[in-house]
Amino acid sequence: MDLPGAGLMNYITFRAGTTLVLSLLIALVFGRKIIDRLQLMQVGEIVRDLGIEGQMQKKGTPTMGGVIIIISILVPCLLIGNLSNIYMMLMIVTTVWMGAIGFLDDWRKLKYRNKEGLKGKYKISGQVGLGLIVGITMWLSPTIVMRENIEVENTVNHEIEIVHKANDVKSPQTTIPFVKNNNFNYQWLTSWMDGEAAETAGWLVFIFVVVLVVTATSNGANLTDGLDGLAAGTSAIIGVALAIMAYLGGNIIYSSYLNIMYIPGSEELVVFAAAFIGALVGFLWYNAFPAQVFMGDTGSLTLGAILAVFAILIRKELLIPLLCMIFFIEDLSVILQVAYFKLTKRRYGEGKRIFKMTPLHHHFQKAGNAGIDALIQFPIRPVPESKIVTRFWIVGILLAVLTFVTLKIR
Repeated sequence: MDLPGAGLMNYITFRAGTTLVLSLLIALVFGRKIIDRLQLMQVGEIVRDLGIEGQMQKKGTPTMGGVIIIISILVPCLLIGNLSNIYMMLMIVTTVWMGAIGFLDDWRKLKYRNKEGLKGKYKISGQVGLGLIVGITMWLSPTIVMRENIEVENTVNHEIEIVHKANDVKSPQTTIPFVKNNNFNYQWLTSWMDGEAAETAGWLVFIFVVVLVVTATSNGANLTDGLDGLAAGTSAIIGVALAIMAYLGGNIIYSSYLNIMYIPGSEELVVFAAAFIGALVGFLWYNAFPAQVFMGDTGSLTLGAILAVFAILIRKELLIPLLCMIFFIEDLSVILQVAYFKLTKRRYGEGKRIFKMTPLHHHFQKAGNAGIDALIQFPIRPVPESKIVTRFWIVGILLAVLTFVTLKIR
């Protein structure tokens, strides 16, 4: 006998809404218990004196709070998600895989009482390994297919209409902005080869891009986690944008309207995205300034990987540089700072800086013209931490809107 209302579970929107509420409640209720437990275990943040106002006050704040996020994502997905869906399976694997790597990194920092943690080569190896798992699965799994969107002329009124091809195909295609039909096939890069060799090489190029996107986004999120609520809030904004894209791309009617490829089965990702968003909002309850808990690498490495793999599964990885621009600017600021310091030290015998401090969010916390030899001294007055975070959130919202706009500009 069917239970009253059981049919509602057939609707993605209902399951997504239920998942969001459940993940939010888990983060709020069990988050407090986990924080108290971390305090009893003396799992406190190790803070270096960076000469930033309020920095040393963070010392001893419980870290490894990413456990709250991971539990709040996994429990609702395991209870409500369709575990036979390949997309849901890959997202759960991503969460557990990178959560374990981040947890090990945090554990080593606390055990040896330093900021080194897991060696960089091991973290990179874990990220590359995840990228290979996702890329190869997308190549070999018969259930990961797509329908290409095409433009046809209506014979009656001669207007251009968007339709999808009749059959699902196995193809390393993705969405790219500013071009007709928004489609790019990685096999185009290997079309100079013959037959099956070109097809195989196209998938290998796709897998390489997957590895690159996962590694860069995961590291970018890790670097962004330096201010209270910054990484969590920014990731939640990106998560909302990706959830909308997954919903549209998993519905053949809406995908036709937006002129993007239709991906059968990907609508299940909306349920995962709802859990992701609910977990981050619940975590922000405790992580907003002044933070009662930090996510640590357990959370930051996992967040970046989740966003990267999610975008890859809905064939939107080439939109990541715009949508996740904050992560990549944080990445780039560190790379430029280190490169410029080494170059000037080799040339002049003394290293110089571009920014007052990196990652970039710390640059705004430092006063200008205060004895730091940096090319960029603006702003002269240090910006309060909460204001920096809010402004980064606003930029994140604008980038999300621009990402959608690019899909309609051809």
